[in-house]
Amino acid sequence: MEERKYLKWYNKVGYGGGDFAANMVYGLVSSFVMIYLTNTIGMDAGIIGTLILISKLTDGVTDIIFGGMIDKTHSKFGKARPWMLWSYVGNAVALVALFCIPQSWGDKLQYAYFFIAYTLLNAIFYTANNIAYSALTSLITKNGGERVQMGTFRFIGSTLGNLLVSNYTLVMVEKLGGGNVGWKYTALIFAIIGLVINTISVFSVKELPEEELYDGEAPAEQNEKINILEILKVLLSNKYFDMLAMIYLLFYMMMGISMGSAIYYFLYNCGDPSYFGKMVSSSSIASVIGLIAAPFIVAKLKNIRLLNIGFFSVNLIVRLVFLVFALQFNANALVIMFAFVSLTMCTLGGTFNALVAEAAEYTFIKTGKRMDGSMYSCTSFGMKVGGGLGSAILGWLLAAVSFDGMAAVQTAACNNMLTFLFAGVPVIITLAILVIYFFLDVEKKNIELRKEAEA
Repeated sequence: MEERKYLKWYNKVGYGGGDFAANMVYGLVSSFVMIYLTNTIGMDAGIIGTLILISKLTDGVTDIIFGGMIDKTHSKFGKARPWMLWSYVGNAVALVALFCIPQSWGDKLQYAYFFIAYTLLNAIFYTANNIAYSALTSLITKNGGERVQMGTFRFIGSTLGNLLVSNYTLVMVEKLGGGNVGWKYTALIFAIIGLVINTISVFSVKELPEEELYDGEAPAEQNEKINILEILKVLLSNKYFDMLAMIYLLFYMMMGISMGSAIYYFLYNCGDPSYFGKMVSSSSIASVIGLIAAPFIVAKLKNIRLLNIGFFSVNLIVRLVFLVFALQFNANALVIMFAFVSLTMCTLGGTFNALVAEAAEYTFIKTGKRMDGSMYSCTSFGMKVGGGLGSAILGWLLAAVSFDGMAAVQTAACNNMLTFLFAGVPVIITLAILVIYFFLDVEKKNIELRKEAEA
């Protein structure tokens, strides 16, 4: 019997816009905040990395808190959509504040200002927005195929948003006055774009009534009695939640290190930072192609885990070739090769939400507890803590080789470190992700558990 379909094409497109909006924040911060702080404000990369890591550890706590609050929300507007709507206002304000650090202030005040603005943005507003947005996958459809498609549209939205930010940020900064003023107005424009697109995304979908969503099981009252510690205990006892959180943490740690160092690599090792935007453009085109194809491949294989094992195995080989070109400082080849890097890892974004939904189902089958919002905290936790670790490692290692953001030329040791961070670290992390996927058999396990329950 064919599964019921809940979504129209415009629902899927609108949903994908949510990650486009999110990347007005995430793309700008993850790729450019470090170089803004070191090369415009003149702050120390090692101290910045430490502050980012401390802030991200706070995020790990608020991820679980907001996930639990979303699970306990009951309104005519739904469980997740109210949180997704209001939190982006905070995102917009905090993003602009982050790129408005007063240059006339002393070092201590500047570091304190950065830490407060960065923590408010990530630990509060971006966390609430991202978890609510991720939870919508389980709340607006019960169709497994549609959930995979939503992951695809989400990743397409993310890719297009990142394409816009990566290609036009440096151009906009210069056109809008350069220096601190240019960064401020650039952040303001991206904040406004994100606020508009996020609002459209919220109103483009509708959550299912809880009685329909849970087949009349009405778990709401039960979840009201579960406190944060109990939620955390249940989540951590689900080995698939742990694996998914670790995959996302590793992936975004890799992105924080590799993409955070990319603009430095092209600036100092290749002499032209515009190659960063070109690389992201080639990546975006390849990602969209791969993401469009992903649902069809999933439908053929009927196994998301095997799909990711296959793609990430090829991705590992491609990254080794990419490393060879990086050692040669061959910028043109790197732009082309990064398209293949992105093409062979695009299944992560296109299938991850579906795997989280399977992990949430595993928890329900095993415990009888519905924790969809809390379960999706693994995406926000992995993204922000992983990204924080990546930024911290980037900052520490740059400081270790005496990087000086105000100098036009860096030392040979610094240039070598930039190559390792940009192209060497991703090889190691991709191998680790591949190993985890070998053990991530949640789809198979859920089928077995359902059969046992029916017997």
